[in-house]
Amino acid sequence: MTIERILRGIAGFFIFVSVLLGHYHSPYWLFFTAFVGLNLLQSAFTNWCPMMTILKKLRFKGAQKCQTE
Repeated sequence: MTIERILRGIAGFFIFVSVLLGHYHSPYWLFFTAFVGLNLLQSAFTNWCPMMTILKKLRFKGAQKCQTE
């Protein structure tokens, strides 16, 4: 798996779990959902995400770039 796919999986898992916790435990967990969403939004513009830095340090590989002729 590439960093990009792992990152999307982690973000989806965090959002899913925080929504469940917000529904069953405390609505304050929805702030975590908002944090993950805002982080994804800012990473779309800046191309930087803290989780990607962590995954790179754990030696996961990024996606291979397509070579056009």
